[in-house]
Amino acid sequence: MSKARLTVVLSILLILAGLGLVVKNSLPFFVQADVPEVAVKDEESVPPVVQEEKQAEKEVELYSEYPSVGETFGELIIPKISSSLPIVEGTDEDELERGVGHYANSVLPGEKDNSVLSGHRDNVFRRLGEVGVGDLLIVKTTAGEFTYKVRQVRIVDADDRTVIVPKPRATLTVTTCYPFDYIGDAPERYILVGTLIDE
Repeated sequence: MSKARLTVVLSILLILAGLGLVVKNSLPFFVQADVPEVAVKDEESVPPVVQEEKQAEKEVELYSEYPSVGETFGELIIPKISSSLPIVEGTDEDELERGVGHYANSVLPGEKDNSVLSGHRDNVFRRLGEVGVGDLLIVKTTAGEFTYKVRQVRIVDADDRTVIVPKPRATLTVTTCYPFDYIGDAPERYILVGTLIDE
């Protein structure tokens, strides 16, 4: 190979190697440069006041402490049937004999998610079957007064666990045995599902 040809080949190889180094070193710069710009735009698109309000919402706790089992901590008012019932923490027989029981693994009334209340059909919820879609359920606790509007009435099997599933918004689920005139252990449950409309 002539000296001139060798020089041309080496020149081309050096140019290609240089281009490769330039691309390799500048690629992370361009990739990283895009990330902060998008993040900054997202931050700037939300006004600081709104950001502070969202943070405050996360930090607000309605209840300073969770009620102990057996403690009466609120009142369920059902205007449709002129009923006012004590809410007791827990759903064992002792609690249900004293009022409406709050299912301990659910959130407290007024909080985001699903707050579940249960009661006996032959005790506190004799007339619950008269309550339906559009009726109000009002809960008073130390955290305030919360008004729910019944959006759905369900009749499910006694072992149906969908009653206590989490909800994306503040929900009140009220359950009792069904049918109301059944003698013995009822095979089904009468369910009222209400969403928070006022607090």
